[in-house]
Amino acid sequence: MPEIKQPDDDGVQIDLISGERLEGMASMEKIRMILDGVHDGNIVILEEGLSPEEESRLIEVTMTEISPDEFTGLEIETYPKSGGSDGLLNRLMGKEQTKKLTVIGPANQIETLHKDETLISALVSRK
Repeated sequence: MPEIKQPDDDGVQIDLISGERLEGMASMEKIRMILDGVHDGNIVILEEGLSPEEESRLIEVTMTEISPDEFTGLEIETYPKSGGSDGLLNRLMGKEQTKKLTVIGPANQIETLHKDETLISALVSRK
């Protein structure tokens, strides 16, 4: 893996992770990579998002790691949101839409200001 330059104290690191990188990973590898990044105070953006089962597992694992003094949890937003005529038809036919952008960050640093099917607007603060 290439060396990653760490941001200075005035910045927020954003990790943009391609679908190609996630493709060969097991679910727990993805979850651990995401949580490790969020524990470090990074905002993690997944090009193709997680499956509903992986999102549920991410939340479960997060709950076991919450500590008032160290890790306050995470904020997660995904689009496009499920639903709509095409989304419903695909789900009925057994075709899950997996191409979705997901934004994940430390709960104490990211606040969702607005979300709809085409936009996630978030306020990111320093610790």
